[in-house]
Amino acid sequence: MKTNDTLGLLVASMVFASAAGTAVAQDPTQVDAKHYKVTFENDQVRILRITYAAHEKSVMHEHPNSIAVFLVDGRIKFTRPDGQSEERDVKAGQSVWNPAGKHLPENMGDRPFEVVLIEMKAK
Repeated sequence: MKTNDTLGLLVASMVFASAAGTAVAQDPTQVDAKHYKVTFENDQVRILRITYAAHEKSVMHEHPNSIAVFLVDGRIKFTRPDGQSEERDVKAGQSVWNPAGKHLPENMGDRPFEVVLIEMKAK
């Protein structure tokens, strides 16, 4: 293999690896600004307001440890990177702890879905 061919292959591999790494762990406010808005942030927490219209879904993204406070009743589906999914029924006013992880959420209901997510920052 010629030096130019080797260099080209190395550069292409680095670009692919960089793109693959970016796709694996993405900030929802960057990859899905339509649904995710930062309402508050400091050195300890970031608070997101999340809204989905009926039957809308997001893209795969990642959150640190967090607490979700549901503002409406709804049914939401979470698909994980391995393709497995789970559906949850939630009630307005309900709060749940979520360990850090990646998912693709989808509003399974016929009404808009709203939640406030409090993300914990590492110390």
